[in-house]
Parts: sequence; structure tokens; C-alpha cells
Amino acid sequence: MSKPFDMELFLAGVLTGSRATRQRHLRQAKLIQAEISERWQRETPWAWQRKHVVWLLEHRLNTCSEATRYYYLLTVRLLARRLEKSWKFNY
Repeated sequence: MSKPFDMELFLAGVLTGSRATRQRHLRQAKLIQAEISERWQRETPWAWQRKHVVWLLEHRLNTCSEATRYYYLLTVRLLARRLEKSWKFNY
């Protein structure tokens, strides 16, 4: 049996800012992971493709406020930086 994926450890190298900001990014990253895992059975960010994240931003967060979508976009950018991907999003 494998250990559950530790998002906090995964993002440790790229998380900066105040404690509240780091906690928000972690909380949102865990929710992003849960949504993508449920929809596509991709358990870790290493298995994600850009289309998975675009789906989340366009379809899962479409009923959220603009401010909420912006904060999720910031978290997605952190995830992309950690994955060393050159993903660009126009949101």
C-alpha cells in the first residue's frame, strides 16, 4: 500500500509569503488535486496534463467569483512552477 500524496511537501520549495498565503495555496492545491483525481484518476501532479488544469479553471470554477478564480490561478501557477512546466493560462 502506498502513502497518500503529500501536497505540502511537494510545494515546499516554491511556497513563499505569509503563513496565511501559504495555507491558502496548500488548501487550494489539495482541492485541485482532489478534483482532477476524481475526474481523471490522476493522483499526483506529475501525472497531470495542461488540459486537466484548464478543465478545472474553465468548468469547475465557472460559478465562483472572479477573485476566487484569480486565487486558484495563482495556485495553479505555483504548481506549474514546481512541475517545471511552461504552462500559460489566459484567465
